Amino acid sequence: MSTFETMHEPLEPRDVLLGRTTHVRRILPNKNRRMIGAWCFLDHYGPDDVKQTGGMWVPPHPHTGLQTVTWLFEGEGRHTDSLGSDQRIRPGQLNVMTAGHGICHAEVSPPDAPTLLHGLQLWTCLPDAVRDRTPPDFTHLADLPTVVLDGVSVKVLVGELAGARSQAPTFSPLVGAELTMQPGASVTLPLDPGFEYGVLTAQGEATVGGAVVSHNSMSYLGERRHEITLTASTREGCETVLMLLGGAPFEEEIVMWWNFIGRSHEEIVEQREAWNGEGLAWVPERFGQVAGFPGDRLLAPPMPNTRLKPRARST
Repeated sequence: MSTFETMHEPLEPRDVLLGRTTHVRRILPNKNRRMIGAWCFLDHYGPDDVKQTGGMWVPPHPHTGLQTVTWLFEGEGRHTDSLGSDQRIRPGQLNVMTAGHGICHAEVSPPDAPTLLHGLQLWTCLPDAVRDRTPPDFTHLADLPTVVLDGVSVKVLVGELAGARSQAPTFSPLVGAELTMQPGASVTLPLDPGFEYGVLTAQGEATVGGAVVSHNSMSYLGERRHEITLTASTREGCETVLMLLGGAPFEEEIVMWWNFIGRSHEEIVEQREAWNGEGLAWVPERFGQVAGFPGDRLLAPPMPNTRLKPRARST
């Protein structure tokens, strides 16, 4: 593309089995675009009938050097972690877990959860200056700032957009927002030209900056945009739901393997060994344990035969 103003780079998802039952569409990291700002991981799942699939069941597993950001469009989930958190999450609510030097958690669908499950699991990468100095933390936000513009509801999960600011903890300049659009609705949102952006169509279809982004698709929009116009499909009776993600380009090279983010192969080896330890019965001091979980924790897989190399945000 000749200018950033016309950039639309499709980010093709790949199918991944998460836990024992849930298939997700993994969009980040992508083959050519590993990050959007500090957003380094995006799984889009559902809508799934949890009565048939069994719902989400991800046993205790560790994280380092990142934040998890959990968002539901439909359904209900339950988060438990090694800090003692035990929190249900519903559509319109936000869970943010900061791993810091190390944490572990589990994610499951409660037995009394609604039939359909549809949501996002996102990660943001912590900058090197804070990733080992920031203590593990869990934040649940039941109410998020919302702005209604021309038939479009803008709910701000992270950062600031359209004059609304979220209280979610962040460690680099970021924005994340859900846009719920009535059929045919159109809105022009102000953007930070220092950010790069992407838009995911979670429901329906939309025209984003002049290009059609179909259902379950994501487009990377580049940097230097001062605004973006989004127009929903005119299909009667069908709302369009978009996710706008953005942030200042994350210039650090990182190593992301399994559930760990580090800066070198040796760090990942150390983190894996600290978690796996002496088997399922061992309590990993660095990560703690999820008390009362009715099952075993997930052990990290074997390391690859080649050295892991730090990589930049794009090829």
